[in-house]
Amino acid sequence: MAASTTQTLAAGAPARRNITGSLIGIAAIIVIGIIGYYLFPNNLALLTRIIATALLVLSIDLVTGYCGVATLGHAALFGAGAYAAGIASAHYGISDPLLMTLVGALAGAVAGLVSGLIILRAHGLPQLVLSIAVIHLFHEAANKASSWTGGSDGLSGIAPTALLGLFEFDLWGRTAYIYGLALLLIVFVLLQLLVRSPFGMLARGVREDPLRISAMGASVQSVLLRMYVISGVVAGIGGALSAMSTQVVGLDSLSFTLSAESLVMLVLGGTGSLYGALVGTVSFMWFEDVVSAANPFHWLTMVGALLIAVVLFAPRGLYGTAAALVQRLKGGRA
Repeated sequence: MAASTTQTLAAGAPARRNITGSLIGIAAIIVIGIIGYYLFPNNLALLTRIIATALLVLSIDLVTGYCGVATLGHAALFGAGAYAAGIASAHYGISDPLLMTLVGALAGAVAGLVSGLIILRAHGLPQLVLSIAVIHLFHEAANKASSWTGGSDGLSGIAPTALLGLFEFDLWGRTAYIYGLALLLIVFVLLQLLVRSPFGMLARGVREDPLRISAMGASVQSVLLRMYVISGVVAGIGGALSAMSTQVVGLDSLSFTLSAESLVMLVLGGTGSLYGALVGTVSFMWFEDVVSAANPFHWLTMVGALLIAVVLFAPRGLYGTAAALVQRLKGGRA
């Protein structure tokens, strides 16, 4: 009886650690968000842009970090969400922030489905090339459909109404920032549940050994495609947030540059970790903003030096290396 009780407690320990870790992570996001609001009241637009980009990086982590899919075209999902939310407001008068977010999420899911059907037909380097082709096709489609998207001039006329009928999207970006922080928290909690679910474990299994997963009777293609659609929802929410906060959508939201930078942010923080995606996004974008303001002519050199240092001395990324170090110290004390 005692042995059975001990085994039950031991089996429940990882679950308790996961719950504790999730609560700590959520509390950290809330605390950092509040600190950012009061410390940088004049920089809320930048902080909101960081949140929108963090959602894009989280979506990349789902397919790259957890499923092992190489992609440089994920901005297509982000841009689809941004343009869909913007078009809904500018052309159809759907300006409620919650509805615009839903429209962006649906557009991201559709873009994820279309992109996934194309990209997942290949593996390795051809897969990477297909992802680049997809982002260029999305970019060109948005450029040609200028009557809807504004083309190279951008889509303007986006005017979100007051959130819940109470909070206006003001010039200082306070409502956009708080709404973005709430969206990030909700998405982060849901993704924590997703990656720890049986489906999340199956996705990791596909990354590690797809042949074994196929031998077990699971469809590798189905797992990857479903994860691509889910990542599209997350990226689409980020795109909708970007459209609401800036009230304009440009072709840069569908650019290869955005895809590449987002992947760099993920590698900087650490792939295969939701926390790593957040740490990488905040670190890269904040460092980029500070350095570019301090040295407008050589800031790219400094950013490049940072990335080289991280890849050479912290190959697991900032968060991954820090987590491994903490685990090693705990093991040493034990």
